[in-house]
Amino acid sequence: MQFKDLGLIDPLLQALGELKHTTPTPIQAKAIPAVLAGRDLIAAAQTGTGKTGSFALPLLQKLGELPPPEPNSISALVLTPTRELAQQVADDLRDYGRRLPVRVIVAYGGVSLNPQMMAMRRGADILVATPGRLLDLHEKNAVKLGQLQVLVLDEADRMLDMGFSRELDRILALLPRRRQTLLFSATFSDPI
Repeated sequence: MQFKDLGLIDPLLQALGELKHTTPTPIQAKAIPAVLAGRDLIAAAQTGTGKTGSFALPLLQKLGELPPPEPNSISALVLTPTRELAQQVADDLRDYGRRLPVRVIVAYGGVSLNPQMMAMRRGADILVATPGRLLDLHEKNAVKLGQLQVLVLDEADRMLDMGFSRELDRILALLPRRRQTLLFSATFSDPI
């Protein structure tokens, strides 16, 4: 099986070719068609198995079917437990989406809030954020969540291990009920 067999659009296939990615990993082969079909997904995937591509590629394709986000709004949200992972996921999204008109913004703590607030003024197709910083941006009215179509929880097990359960509960309460939800985790404990 190759990526072209998964129903991905040409700009994504071209980017994958430029990145020298020709064969999907097992998690990608299973997840990409499910995400493209609009289904919610819970997937177990260890680090290094191509997990980011499993949600990034179909997410980028689905964005083409959605209206552009309004100012301070987002179409998709990827939550990660650490700023290092947030930056890595944002970089991967930009690499895969290099041939698409996609606006990806990354937001995490430990740095000034103002540049992230300024970046959100035009809105974003995808916001990759840590839970605490997302809540900071929302409380300052820098991020509106009413247009959200897709939520991705990346490394959900680590988010709970790091004590983000309260923040996740607050975030989930703010999101539209009608959305696609994708949960990726290395393990599935009872809290997940």
